[in-house]
Amino acid sequence: MQAAIVVFPGTNRERDMALALQRVTGRKPAMLWHRDTELPTGCDLVVLPGGFSYGDYLRCGAMAAQSPIMRAIREFAAGGGHVLGVCNGFQMLVEAGLLPGALLRNASLRFLSMDCHLRVERSDTPYTHQFQRGAVFRSTMAHGDGNYFADEATLDRLEGENLVALRYATPAGEITDAANRNGSARNIAGILSPNLRVMGLMPHPENQVDPLIDGTDGLPLFAGLAEALATA
Repeated sequence: MQAAIVVFPGTNRERDMALALQRVTGRKPAMLWHRDTELPTGCDLVVLPGGFSYGDYLRCGAMAAQSPIMRAIREFAAGGGHVLGVCNGFQMLVEAGLLPGALLRNASLRFLSMDCHLRVERSDTPYTHQFQRGAVFRSTMAHGDGNYFADEATLDRLEGENLVALRYATPAGEITDAANRNGSARNIAGILSPNLRVMGLMPHPENQVDPLIDGTDGLPLFAGLAEALATA
């Protein structure tokens, strides 16, 4: 699997993401600058990592969504390419129109930096197939604007088409208000495109890929993705 990570002014999670991908593929991902206009030849996966692109001015991800590289990413996605957006990357995906909805200020109006638990809503996607449906894994949230919002018709469509990938849950897998620290609609933590190849999520599974640092709860997401793309 050949992956590429896009770096924007203010990105700060590219190294964590690169280490996670290298751990499961054995090769370093390409690092792209937001002013680049083309993806590497043979690219299988594009990752938009977390951080604070452009200082989160205007709206989180809104300025980054207009960067030159995004045209190539839109074309890549339209052609069936795989795109993963994490935290600020998720915000970019919705601002770029690659996923529906919006990420609003956390319900508490405070920046949240803490562990959370995610329940896997489906296990037949390139990103989740190493999890069982209903499995719960620990991840880390670090955001001020992670409150997923969409109108009721869009939320119903996401539910009806089974495009909700992850929900905030208790460690036992219960979907509760208390587990939903940022106030996201219907506890949504991550969603998928209709072809299941574009995924956005707010928490950071790349934090949990090394037993010596913070455990390996997030490793199946990256290992499963590498496996799926290696056999695609």
